[in-house]
Amino acid sequence: MSFGVMGGDFQPQGHSQVVMNMIDFGMSPQQAGDQPRVSHSGSSSPWGATSTDGGELTLERGIDDRVKMRLAEMGHEILPDLGVHGGYQAIWRLDDPLRYFGGSDPRKDGGAIGY
Repeated sequence: MSFGVMGGDFQPQGHSQVVMNMIDFGMSPQQAGDQPRVSHSGSSSPWGATSTDGGELTLERGIDDRVKMRLAEMGHEILPDLGVHGGYQAIWRLDDPLRYFGGSDPRKDGGAIGY
């Protein structure tokens, strides 16, 4: 599968969430990209910043309030949703029989096209 999630520092987080949705939850490329995402900030960084408090989470709309409350109870700082996390496109090829599946994120404009 070729795919990408836009978003600067969010990219690896978005990539892992899409892959997790497909592998762990059996979602199609479209379903995996449609799911609400979580963004973590405030970690230690490769350029020298050191995390001292565990960072902060922003969660897109669509994540149940009970999940947010439980994360807060576990010590995570939950920030208000600041918008959408990334934009995503994917093309997945299966070989037997040969067929393609695409996913295009409703958060952004674009399309998944393959031939």
